[in-house]
Amino acid sequence: MWPAIMVQQLVKVLPREYTAEPRVHLGDYYEVDVGTFEEDPGRTVGDDATAADSTTRDGPGEGATALYAPPAPTLVLDTDLDDQYAYEVLVFDQTRHRQLVAAVEICSPANKDRTENRRAFVAKCAALLREHICVSIVDLVTIRSFNLYCDLLELIGRSDPSFNPPPATYAVTCRGHKAARRSRFAAWAYPLVIGQRLPSLPIWLMDNLAVSLDLEASYEETCQGLRIPSA
Repeated sequence: MWPAIMVQQLVKVLPREYTAEPRVHLGDYYEVDVGTFEEDPGRTVGDDATAADSTTRDGPGEGATALYAPPAPTLVLDTDLDDQYAYEVLVFDQTRHRQLVAAVEICSPANKDRTENRRAFVAKCAALLREHICVSIVDLVTIRSFNLYCDLLELIGRSDPSFNPPPATYAVTCRGHKAARRSRFAAWAYPLVIGQRLPSLPIWLMDNLAVSLDLEASYEETCQGLRIPSA
């Protein structure tokens, strides 16, 4: 629920031309069987074969065209990169054809439990920053000590002196933008301490326009809605 509550809060402060949407994907634990909805009851296996055969013909009276048969792959690996857990809020600029301008990524234990999952999360954030999309990371996971913000900085060959040693839990907003014809990275990073209020994060919509996301208020409202203690 937390991404949805964040969206409700952001809607109150976003300019009218911006919209926010929650996105949640729970990996293998969330599966929707759409096959039963898409299947045509009148279709048979023979229909599929006929459809496939029709793609090999150029037209009436013409010879069959051989389909391209690619060679065997040189490498085959099992990977979970296509099944990442995602709890996020995405902010779009409607005046620029729904261009993505900001993303709030909430870490889950599954984002931090294995090396490949951590790399995938960091690579996703880095790709957004390259497109000058503001990225916020909220990490409340205490059972895994990895700091994905520090991993992100390491990827670009930098570090944050205030995160030495890296805290287990934190919230940060990162943005990449152009300044004096040079690419510049800026971060608003806050270690999180149990019993203390969560910070507010700036969410950058443009180079000179930002709104505030109050993590404490949205977290409290989420806990109240679920009737669970917030601390």
